[in-house]
Amino acid sequence: MKESSLKEKTARGLFWGGFSNGIQQLLNLVFGIFLARLLDRSDYGMVGLLTVFSAVASALQEGGFISALTNKKQADHRDYNAVFWFSTLCSITFYLILFFAAPLIADFYRIPELVPLSRLLFLGFVISSLSIAPRAYLFKHLKIKETTIISISALCVSGVVGITLAANGFAYWGLAVQSLSFVSVVTLLNFYFARWRPSLSIDLRPIRSMIGFSSKLIVTNIVNIVNNNLFSMILGKFYSAHEVGDFTQANKWNGMGHTLITNMINGIAQPVFTSISDDRERQLAVFRKLLRFTAFISFPAMFGLSLIARELIVITITEKWLSSAYILQLLCIWGAFIPISSLFSNLVISRGHSSVYMWNTIGICLLQLVTACALYPFGMQWMLRAFVAINIGWLFVWFRFVHLEIGLMLKDMLKDIAPYLGLSALLTIGTHYLTRNIENLYLSMGTKIVTVAALYALILWRLKSVIFKESIQFLLKKKIV
Repeated sequence: MKESSLKEKTARGLFWGGFSNGIQQLLNLVFGIFLARLLDRSDYGMVGLLTVFSAVASALQEGGFISALTNKKQADHRDYNAVFWFSTLCSITFYLILFFAAPLIADFYRIPELVPLSRLLFLGFVISSLSIAPRAYLFKHLKIKETTIISISALCVSGVVGITLAANGFAYWGLAVQSLSFVSVVTLLNFYFARWRPSLSIDLRPIRSMIGFSSKLIVTNIVNIVNNNLFSMILGKFYSAHEVGDFTQANKWNGMGHTLITNMINGIAQPVFTSISDDRERQLAVFRKLLRFTAFISFPAMFGLSLIARELIVITITEKWLSSAYILQLLCIWGAFIPISSLFSNLVISRGHSSVYMWNTIGICLLQLVTACALYPFGMQWMLRAFVAINIGWLFVWFRFVHLEIGLMLKDMLKDIAPYLGLSALLTIGTHYLTRNIENLYLSMGTKIVTVAALYALILWRLKSVIFKESIQFLLKKKIV
């Protein structure tokens, strides 16, 4: 059978990635609504305080090997087997370290209950480490459909577990067990679909050929995790668990928005860029098309989420979380640029420059850390505004490296992004003023969604947008031209 073209593979990958993440976020929404109604702000705050520790440990045991195996032209069983055993041994080591460090974490936050909670929650990255090799296999071979089934199945099982425990009074313990059930199902199904099994012959020598590339990704992933959880760490130290819970809830909704788009792009970007890494001109053309598609989706989705933040929070999880709605509005502006930054970083990684990715990420993290330490006395709102400005501005730093790699020009980047950014911002602001006198929350939210979506589609159709046309044609199962 003739191999599908790169364009067809990319289109199918984006479709299944979008479908997968759309269903996942819908399930997250449904389960999140139930859990938020059953639990209070401090329950989310308790788990939020520990997120950074388990995430850092997960990054250490994953070691950047999924990207390293993807970048490797010919990866065989020895490579996957070495990654499996190396990740497993690392995860056990890190769990033992964190197990004995649990009292220190609890002392830092002055919350003794964190000792048993952390020891349970940290088991998740040990379980997750077992799936790294089969996950890498599925990712490298663009098995997006299988990954979709895995994610949706895990969400369904873990969601039912979390709601059942929360309804029976287990509070934050329910959130911890929900997290463990999710990674357990993901691990089992990754092995099932990859049809790959480790062998007892432990040979770690293939790790040497990957460690130079992957070690920089380890550092980068840790920096990213600290960066993404910086607010929770600062708030946990200087503010109450309720305030951490407000931020955690808002950040969860923001994450559901931008993660849908980011994961859809990440699911195909590195494998696609790597497959054409020898053709710089073609890589530039593919990158620009993905950049336009990302902007086409990201800006209206995230600005739209910001527009309906208040109505969405109150309708779904009641007024007790209203204070998180204002935080969500700011986070969504930041979130609109995350998928675009992620696309830039995927290009850099595919070119084999994990060191550039590492230092770039360290740079923005240090800048945000200094900014957070300087502004936390002035309140969360000022820190958030500064973080939004920094992340938007840092896109031009990413651009500089992509320009050096594939020759992307600034005018071309702005040409690809600006129409969707400007149109989305204009429609969002206009709709806000158009609907500000509507008091009924349901009517207000519905009017905002329909107005922005309809006008966005109508204007792009009248302007004969190629990305809009191709997206519609693909969804209607017509040939993409």
